[in-house]
Amino acid sequence: MYQRKIPISLNCGLDLIGEVLYGKWKIRILYFISQGFIRPGELQRKIPDASRRVLNMQLNQLEAHELVTKTIYPQLPPKVEYKLTEFGETLIPVIAMLGQWGDEHKERLRNVIQRQQELAISEAKQQ
Repeated sequence: MYQRKIPISLNCGLDLIGEVLYGKWKIRILYFISQGFIRPGELQRKIPDASRRVLNMQLNQLEAHELVTKTIYPQLPPKVEYKLTEFGETLIPVIAMLGQWGDEHKERLRNVIQRQQELAISEAKQQ
């Protein structure tokens, strides 16, 4: 089992939010669940770059952090649904504002990211 080399810092709100939302797909998962995509297969279609295993791991972490609840229906094949908790709902306006900021600065952010990628590629070629 994985063990952290650096202890978790729980000193301020940014440390706490980072601990809860750390993970490439968590913010998108929360947003899509808030939009009504509650089945794992639906989430997989909305986030095709994420593997099923990673989605399940991050959904389990969100459940452990009490942001989503998981309901398993006793039928064959089993049916699983995720819903935001009241606590998870409080994050949606923050996520929406982050998305709006990203949309407003889309071109600038793309240019910065592309320059960084090009720089990394040229440095790798030099080595």
